[in-house]
Amino acid sequence: MTQSVAQILEVAEQLSAPERAELADRLVESLAHDIPPEIVEAQVTEVRRRIAEVDAGAVALIPGDEALAHVRRLVASAQPAR
Repeated sequence: MTQSVAQILEVAEQLSAPERAELADRLVESLAHDIPPEIVEAQVTEVRRRIAEVDAGAVALIPGDEALAHVRRLVASAQPAR
């Protein structure tokens, strides 16, 4: 971490939770400007394809907490034994 980033982080940590959330949103949003147009187009195409699958009933939606639990189990099972 550069000294500049460390200083910004130190100041940001003093913000309230809503202010930190707003800052995080704006930082993430600023990264979108650096995504090449062909990547954005591919992402939009994929989102539209997935929406069409849901609308057609070709896939079933599951609650987010259930999906995260499944991903955590998969990651844990892929970890090497200690």
